[in-house]
Amino acid sequence: MTTSDEFKEKLKAGDIVDALTLALSEAVELEITTWVSSVHSDSESAANVEQSSPGYRMRTRMNIVDGNINNEVGTHFIGNGPYTELRKFHMEQVLEGRQIIRQNLESIQQLFTVIASTLSQLPQDSRQIKERNSLLSPSPEDELK
Repeated sequence: MTTSDEFKEKLKAGDIVDALTLALSEAVELEITTWVSSVHSDSESAANVEQSSPGYRMRTRMNIVDGNINNEVGTHFIGNGPYTELRKFHMEQVLEGRQIIRQNLESIQQLFTVIASTLSQLPQDSRQIKERNSLLSPSPEDELK
């Protein structure tokens, strides 16, 4: 299951805190990989970047928490390598990735603002999150007699 699917499942189940935790954990790092697959690769191995040979890929990892940016550039992308023209494409993807991170952080900030506003409008009793109960599930005191 993809992270996006897992996030949606948690929201549907009412696990808002778990969904936000998952979203934030995924928002910390962005990985962009450009690689050249072989003619003989099947669709399953082509989908797995880790199976690509290091000389045939460029990879950039950006961590927004600690500010680290790590780059890996395969030997076929430098000097007179056969794929040097793909470096420009990869760098464009990295710049686009930075914009995506910025937009995601703005979206998360807006989401927190909406959640905080919604929680502040709920009655005090509704704001209490009890162990193993979702945010809006009734408490034992709410049971009909």
